[in-house]
Amino acid sequence: MVQAWYMDDSEEDQRKPHQLQPTQPVSEQELQRLGVHSYKLDADNYETDPALAKIRKENNYSWMDIITIHKDTLPNYEQKLKIFYEEHLHLDDEIRYILEGSGYFDVRDQQERWIRISMEKGDMITLPAGIYHRFTLDEKNYVKAMRLFVGEPVWTPYNRPADDFEARSKYLQSLAQTA
Repeated sequence: MVQAWYMDDSEEDQRKPHQLQPTQPVSEQELQRLGVHSYKLDADNYETDPALAKIRKENNYSWMDIITIHKDTLPNYEQKLKIFYEEHLHLDDEIRYILEGSGYFDVRDQQERWIRISMEKGDMITLPAGIYHRFTLDEKNYVKAMRLFVGEPVWTPYNRPADDFEARSKYLQSLAQTA
């Protein structure tokens, strides 16, 4: 499964691990309480992987595409990295499956502290609608990821503050019920 930890508040390059010292790991159960779920899948066989097919069917992930984030493949690479790293939320779940490379998703806990989730080949993550988060590559500067959606893709980030959206209210209600 994915590794996660609380982040320091250093202004160093966003692509560094930023582990709080002493290290404070975050368990899979803690991530699940925040609505974040992860899976370990066979990225070498994603086209025929029955585990991925089952997840897609159970969750109605009917649409997918693949994005490669690297300076040689993504137009406006540096600008896109800055946009991905802006704290934002979506009105739908965000589902990402790392096929090659690695990167970080950062999410806020209930006390507004940043948790960094390290993702590498074979890791799939689902972030619930309404959770504040951001994404960055790690120091390898490369990731190839599958993006999954329920129905047609909606990829609109709403930068913080975006607390007036129903998705945010529902997310906060779900946190209160699990507390």
